[in-house]
Amino acid sequence: MEVYLLAIDLGAPAPLERLRAAFEAEAEVELTFTPAEDGAGFSVEVEGARVEVAFEARPTPSEWTSDLFTGSEPALKKLARAQGFYRFSFEPGPPHPTLPVFEALMCARVLMDHMSGVLVDISSQKVHDVEDVVELTELDFDIRDHVNLHAVEVIEGETPLWVHSHGMEKFGVRDLEIFHLGEEELLPAEAFLHELCTDLAFGTGPQPRSQVGTSEGQTFMLVPSEEARTNLLGVPLEAFEGHEGLYLTVVSPEGRHNTAELLRPFRERFVQEPEEHTEAMHREAQRLLPAFKARFLRRGLMEPLSFAVRAPFETHPEGEAVTEQLWLEVLSWEDATLVGRLVDGAVHTTEWRKGSHVEVDESEVNALAVSREGRPPDDEEVRTLLEAERPM
Repeated sequence: MEVYLLAIDLGAPAPLERLRAAFEAEAEVELTFTPAEDGAGFSVEVEGARVEVAFEARPTPSEWTSDLFTGSEPALKKLARAQGFYRFSFEPGPPHPTLPVFEALMCARVLMDHMSGVLVDISSQKVHDVEDVVELTELDFDIRDHVNLHAVEVIEGETPLWVHSHGMEKFGVRDLEIFHLGEEELLPAEAFLHELCTDLAFGTGPQPRSQVGTSEGQTFMLVPSEEARTNLLGVPLEAFEGHEGLYLTVVSPEGRHNTAELLRPFRERFVQEPEEHTEAMHREAQRLLPAFKARFLRRGLMEPLSFAVRAPFETHPEGEAVTEQLWLEVLSWEDATLVGRLVDGAVHTTEWRKGSHVEVDESEVNALAVSREGRPPDDEEVRTLLEAERPM
């Protein structure tokens, strides 16, 4: 299956011996580099995952307009100027669905170290620049880097939206879809589908037609779209033009397209925290911060304590500035600046990815947390821990 295209400025491939040396230098495990007979392409095999790479000299097709893809403006412009393409193919699916995806991305990263280009994810219609590819291969897995979710109005009324994914084929599974959503359910539905896509990408998702219970007590099923759409009333067949592929449809345990209760817990993630509550947390965190900082700075090398803080980060969904409160594990602290690793990525965009290292001014910290061997201490333990740092 052809999954990625590396669009490069030049109309000629890089010398294979130079690429072989580059791949062998980057490899952390045993790697097999095999040149293709045409002298331009090659294959790379790592831990049983084989990626075939072919080269084709041709300009970007004129029909590839920027509205077909998502990506930064510079990346889309670079795609439009491309004169050659490396085409990445692999066999998706079990036993480790994410492994060939990761190896293909690593292949692209090595190539992008030696030539200017952008990476096109064919199935999700995303365009990644070199910085994106570096983050995809170094930071924690985020399904939003690999799939696109589309919301389409297919009927009239209060619940007109059909939300579906693009990009799951690279993991050897069908894309997902869910029907009869209103505008207020769009963000919760996206969060739900992203979690479900993540499970499927790692091969741990539910089996079709089996009833699944969530941690919140809701239940649902995934049913092949050719079955689920038979009782989908009011949606004209022409609504699916351009989306003729097979999907897995999220339905109720009875097979109905009624998922409002299923999405209820996900709505809570998008409820804005009251400003006065955030301000109160900020005051309390700043009061305890000197003791928290002192305890962090004298932590033992093998001490089973981890320290986390919460601070505001700005994201820009659809170009509008939104403040999200994100937790980060503190890694170092110098003067009034702390460096941490994001525990969770931003909800609205991938501007702040899970696992990213960030810097925060301590004056911005509005919540504190300490855990011991992964277990959060109770309030009395935390109070005792921090009071011990106060001067007598």
